[in-house]
Amino acid sequence: MTVSRTVCIGFLTVIAVGTLLLLLPVATASGEWNHPVVALFTATSAVCVTGLIVVDTGSYFSPLGQGIILLLIQLGGLGYMTATTFLLLLLGRRLGLKDRLAIQQSLDTSELSGIRGLVISIISMTLIFELSGAFLLMPTLSEDYGAGYGLWLAVFHSISAFNNAGFSLFSDSLMQYGSSLWVSLVVACLVVIGGIGYQVIMELFIWIRNRIRGRLERRVFSLHFKVVTSTSLLLLILGTVAIFLTEFNNLATLRGYSLQIKLLMAGFQSVIARTAGFNSVDIGAMEKSTLFIVIALMFIGASPGSTGGGIKTTTIRILVNCTRTVLQGKDEVLCYQRQIPDSRILKAVGVVVASGLTVVTVTILLSISDPGIEFIDLLFEAVSAFATVGLSTGITANLSMLGQMVLILTMFTGRVGILLLMAALLGDPSPSVIHYPEEDLLVG
Repeated sequence: MTVSRTVCIGFLTVIAVGTLLLLLPVATASGEWNHPVVALFTATSAVCVTGLIVVDTGSYFSPLGQGIILLLIQLGGLGYMTATTFLLLLLGRRLGLKDRLAIQQSLDTSELSGIRGLVISIISMTLIFELSGAFLLMPTLSEDYGAGYGLWLAVFHSISAFNNAGFSLFSDSLMQYGSSLWVSLVVACLVVIGGIGYQVIMELFIWIRNRIRGRLERRVFSLHFKVVTSTSLLLLILGTVAIFLTEFNNLATLRGYSLQIKLLMAGFQSVIARTAGFNSVDIGAMEKSTLFIVIALMFIGASPGSTGGGIKTTTIRILVNCTRTVLQGKDEVLCYQRQIPDSRILKAVGVVVASGLTVVTVTILLSISDPGIEFIDLLFEAVSAFATVGLSTGITANLSMLGQMVLILTMFTGRVGILLLMAALLGDPSPSVIHYPEEDLLVG
């Protein structure tokens, strides 16, 4: 039982338990036994914080079933190892080396020290943001749906947004609040905070705390902080502009709104496309060019150590800097006057190549299982599942059982990470003292 296998089996266990719970008659609004594939698909989508659905969450599941889904989202967003470690800490158990290695690998951190404090900080931070989001959403939702149900809607959507899950109790996701500045900003902020990573949030928190306390000494932010924040901001701006321009005259999406609302909706979808599955416009009615833009944003995804998926912002930034280094004829890959280690470059290349091959394979399998659906819709679905985004052009429920099983495996692969899954299947590499001779070859 290597660390990677422990993490994978942990996620599979949570999915299995969630499937069994969602199978029960008390989990459905009709009071009947749930369909096994529906239960498995929903549990996988919730644990993998994806948001793809084959049935309407708000009407198909009972309040208890919705609570089970919300619990699965919370466990999936925190990560199996984080939730398990927190439970062990509550029981007073000391963390062994294997526990620390598992946490380090699941959170993609570089340090083994301070794991206990890190886990407690993550849990505390999660609760603070989720409660704050629910408090901010409650007035609007309570006004529209009553105090009791409005509170439940606020809690559900706040947790779903922060964990980048994209599950909604509304049949049209958030389309009815597409023109609402308040709801859009609250949900978008929760998604951004949840998808930017815990390390970035903690660095920003420490900087703000020092400013409040009057400590004016200059704080040097880490390279990770600079890369994540700058890349995320750039992607947000580029995505907003691109969606705004391509959908400006689309009568089915943005054309009927004012300029301000168009910018709001375009910005909201730019945020959501990178990691969470909410939508304020009809995704299936978007232009083909917009769908390709959203596919690119979904494939890049969120940042390391966050609740989002994709190849991550740091990965694409490393590859962009590698390309710039080659074009400039240099040998060192630099970023903010810091040299990127070769091991990180190799990992970035491996992530992109493996992720690309996975998306291609999944798209081919979906084309075989559901040949009657347009290719662009199948590609969109494959990337959305792998990047654990949850956006869909509306074909998820219409896929064959084989197609839905393919998406289940894809969502699981995207959540645990393609490299970690391969390590779990192949085992850890054996150390070797053999070094082979170097030989050159032509490239490009």
